[in-house]
Amino acid sequence: MLWHLQFLSAWWGPLRLMGSHLFLLCAGAMLAAFAVWHWLPRHWDRLPRDRGKAFVKDGQASAGKPTGAGFPMMMLVLPVLMLVLPWALPGHGTAAEWHFCVNPQWGVVGCLFAAMATGFLDDKAAKPWGRLKKGLLDAAVALATALFLCRFHDVTVWFPFWKDPVVLHWTAYVLLAVPVLWLTMNATNCSDGVDGLAGTLTLMSLFGLAAFLYGVVGHREVAQYLLVPHNPEGARWAILCATVAGGTAGYLWYNAYPSQVLMGDAGSRALGLLVGVAALASGNPFLVLVMAPVVLVNGGTGLVKIVLLRTFAKLGLDTGANPANGARPCWLARRLRSVRFPLHDECKANRKWSNPQVLMRFMLLQAALMPLLFLLLVKIR
Repeated sequence: MLWHLQFLSAWWGPLRLMGSHLFLLCAGAMLAAFAVWHWLPRHWDRLPRDRGKAFVKDGQASAGKPTGAGFPMMMLVLPVLMLVLPWALPGHGTAAEWHFCVNPQWGVVGCLFAAMATGFLDDKAAKPWGRLKKGLLDAAVALATALFLCRFHDVTVWFPFWKDPVVLHWTAYVLLAVPVLWLTMNATNCSDGVDGLAGTLTLMSLFGLAAFLYGVVGHREVAQYLLVPHNPEGARWAILCATVAGGTAGYLWYNAYPSQVLMGDAGSRALGLLVGVAALASGNPFLVLVMAPVVLVNGGTGLVKIVLLRTFAKLGLDTGANPANGARPCWLARRLRSVRFPLHDECKANRKWSNPQVLMRFMLLQAALMPLLFLLLVKIR
C-alpha cells in the first residue's frame, strides 16, 4: 500500500521514500515489533494453555501458560505486511496491470498462515496430533510453498564450491525445495523448548537472510561481484523476512525467561517455513546451513535419530538399551538413546545448564558460525 503512494512525491518530496525498499524493510520491522509488543498481551488470555512435558527437565514449568501465540502474532503482522509489502512485481506497478502480476510473496504469506493454522489447531487440540499427521500436513504446506516459489517455471540456483549457476526444471526444483522447507519447519519446532530459544535463533536467521536478500541477491552489482545470480525480487523477500522478524522481536519481549507466553507450533512452524523460503529465494538451498546452523543441529538431529532408530528396527537390530528377543545388538542405536534430543534437553539434563545458559550459549554459537559459514559458502567458490 505504501509503495503505491510514491507518485505523491511530486506534491511532497519525502513521500519518495515510499518507493525505497530499505525504508519499507525498516518500517515493516519496527511497526510489526510495536504491534505485537503492544497488542499481544491483550489477546493471550484467549489462547489454549500449555500442558507441559513430563519427560523433560523443568518441562512442567510451562504448564498452564498461554500457548499458540504464533496465531495472534501472525495476525498482527498481517496488516503491517499489507502496508509495506508491494502488491505488484518489479516493473508492473501501474494500476492497469498490477492485478495480473501480484507478488509471489503473497502466495507464500498464505502458506505461512496455513502452517500457523495447522500448528495452532495442534496446540488447541485436547489430544496432541501424531507425528504422521503433522508430518503430512507440513509436507502439503511445503509443496504448496515450493510451487509458489517456482510458479511452474525453471529456476536458477547456485551451489557452494561451484562457480556456475545451474538451471533446474520446476519439477526438480520442487523435489529439492520441499525437503528443505519441511526440515526447517520441523527443526525450528523441535528447538522450541527453552524460553526464547527458537524465537531468538530464528530472529537472528531472518535478519541475516533479509540483509543477504537485500544487499547481495537483490543488488545487481554486488551479486555480479560475488558470482551470485541476481534476483530482482530479492528486496521484496527481504521486506517479508524483516517484517516477520520484527513481529518475532515483539513476541520475545514476553517470552524472555521466565516466559509469560509461548509461541507453540503455531509460531515455530510458520517461522521455520519462512527461514526455508528465504534461503530458497536467495537461490541456494544450502544457505539454511549458514543462517540457521544451531537450529538445524539442535532440532534436526532429533529427526535423524528417529529415522535411524526406526531403520535399525526394521533391519532386525536391537534399538533398546539391552539386546532382547534374539535381535542383534546395535552399538549406534544404544549410543543414540543415551543422548537426549533436541540437544537443548541434553544440555539441561546431563550438562546441568540453566535455561538462560542454553539460550546465551546457543546464541553465541550461531553468531560465531554464521559469518564463518557465510564466507565458505559465498566467497570461496
